[in-house]
Amino acid sequence: MARYTHILGCLLGTALGDAVGLRREGLSKRRAMKMSGGSPLKPDFFLGRGFCSDDTEHTQMVGRSLVISAGDAYEFERELSRQLKRWLLSLPAGIGLATLRACIKLLLGFSPIRSGVFSAGNGPAMRSALIGVWADSETQVRELVSRCTRITHTDPKAEEGALLVARAARLTVNGSKLEPVDFLNEEIKEIEGDELRETLTAAVEALANDMTPAEFAESQGWSTGVSGYVNQTVPAALYCWAFSPQDFRECIENVVLLGGDTDSVAAIAGAICGANLGSEKLPKDWLDCLSEWPRGSKWMQRLAETLSEIPEGKQRKPPAMHWFATLPRNFLFATVVLCIGFRRLLPPY
Repeated sequence: MARYTHILGCLLGTALGDAVGLRREGLSKRRAMKMSGGSPLKPDFFLGRGFCSDDTEHTQMVGRSLVISAGDAYEFERELSRQLKRWLLSLPAGIGLATLRACIKLLLGFSPIRSGVFSAGNGPAMRSALIGVWADSETQVRELVSRCTRITHTDPKAEEGALLVARAARLTVNGSKLEPVDFLNEEIKEIEGDELRETLTAAVEALANDMTPAEFAESQGWSTGVSGYVNQTVPAALYCWAFSPQDFRECIENVVLLGGDTDSVAAIAGAICGANLGSEKLPKDWLDCLSEWPRGSKWMQRLAETLSEIPEGKQRKPPAMHWFATLPRNFLFATVVLCIGFRRLLPPY
């Protein structure tokens, strides 16, 4: 049961971060503040209701793939490739270029080990937290994250960032008493990439000096917003989590107010923070605002149940993705996105 609350916290935390950040996605910090104001924030993409993007969908597909494969790495990779092909055929809006190219290659018949493209985008990081919460061992985490990453992104930086997210999400699952800042200190020793290691070192020093997330972002040159480059996205998400590890609302608001790729960065931070806190500590008023369909809160509860009950080496049946129902949903979603895009052409600038 304890594992269930962490898994559900990861799923719902991803959705909430995604939903809160979605309306400001792609805007600079300054423009977003002028158009939508500051704190308090809430999931308010359309008519005051919260909707989710591909960040949440990818996490859900990972969850289903884990259930269907029962954790077998080879079967997980094959199932995730099938999920990604169906997802692309449902015509999702706002796909990252690397993910789009990889999914097209899958549709053309490329195997999962040959479909990835060389990119250090944040796609793998946005879907890896659930692996960390679900997996039984560090070895299994590494294997599943590697396969989950290379199916779309082959740059080692993408995999290292995704692995760091997965490890952060599992911090309290096994009863660890490490504080997030201590966790980051430990992880720095394992990081191979110079850029990520230097940014995390700066993050630990900034946390020791009580720098706010906004101040840390300024110190790193992210004054206009956090990009989709994994070595910006992951440190920014981890910093906001480590700054407010016991306050989900503050964690997500701090991420979103940084500007930039707000839905993805907030989805990652939400996954990590939600997984460590557990589902019962997520803000109920935000959950009540979620209007995601056909895979809403109750659907995610059913997925969390199947993920937390898988007997070793045996399969269970996860809830269906409802791809045919997703098509009209995506049409409506794309229409709203276009309307918001046209609105952004108007003042205030």
